[in-house]
Amino acid sequence: MTKDVKMNASAAEKTAPKRRKKIVSLDRRKARAGWFFVLPFLIGFVLIYLPMIWQSIQISFSTIVIGGASGSYDLVWTGWTNYSAALFEDTDYAQILVSGLGTLAIDIPAILIFSLFMAVMLNQKMMGRAVFRSIFFIPVILSTGIMESIASMDVLMDQMEEEIDLGEGGASAGDLVSAMDLQILFANMKVGSELVVYVADMVNNIFDIVNRSGVQMLIFLAALQSISPAIYESCKIDGATAWETFWKITFPMITPMILVNAVYTVIDSFTTESNPVMVYVQKAYTESSQEVSTAMAWIYFAIVIAIVAVIAAIMSGFVFYQRKND
Repeated sequence: MTKDVKMNASAAEKTAPKRRKKIVSLDRRKARAGWFFVLPFLIGFVLIYLPMIWQSIQISFSTIVIGGASGSYDLVWTGWTNYSAALFEDTDYAQILVSGLGTLAIDIPAILIFSLFMAVMLNQKMMGRAVFRSIFFIPVILSTGIMESIASMDVLMDQMEEEIDLGEGGASAGDLVSAMDLQILFANMKVGSELVVYVADMVNNIFDIVNRSGVQMLIFLAALQSISPAIYESCKIDGATAWETFWKITFPMITPMILVNAVYTVIDSFTTESNPVMVYVQKAYTESSQEVSTAMAWIYFAIVIAIVAVIAAIMSGFVFYQRKND
């Protein structure tokens, strides 16, 4: 009897479906690999940067009281006093902040437009394409390290921008064109004066625009090269012009990278050493109150985050994400 039971049990085990091992999908494995590469940054952020950020927030809401010969200090809570002093008592900070935001409102769209235009040009089939790409990326390499420190001093630019007396008012030697010149050029085009001033400012800042467009150009190039050539071939067969192909195929396909470049350009422009607000905050930290300068830095940080959030919210409605199954 027991022998028959054992035989029936062994037969049932053979006929029963075997439990398959759980196979991890490729996407999950890639996600795990991504966390593995991000892990050093997360560890450093939690152990090093997070305590520094918390201490900076405490200083911005306190007053430093140094006591004793040992050099120890205590933080006395003062609330929003430092922030009020930064915004309402220090008038220079508010003026520099407003003027810096106005300058960046001109530079950021100009950098995006120029980098996209050059990426489209450099993506065409032509002789020496790799050489031209390297030439446009050279300013990114030169603007790092000691070259950035030299550029932030603006020694050469100060000499170039010395005012030359040309009658009433004078003109700046560093300005390539003026609003008056563009008004004469656009007189018959009925272009508004605001647009004329905007174009004049972009032309006069062409050095900075080209100097800060290298990374964005590479990102746009990667986005353009990721578009399947079969899509362009089908458009050509259907008789679409190059203009129609760009606005209906190329531009929607690269909108995710436009959002990435917009966020990158905002952060890069707001945190560069030559930014006037950053220079003023550092000057206030060394020459005046450390608490107030820390509050200035956090106000500036809040403005940057708000601008990035607004740009992401506006552009997210126009971003086209291609699905893998499409």
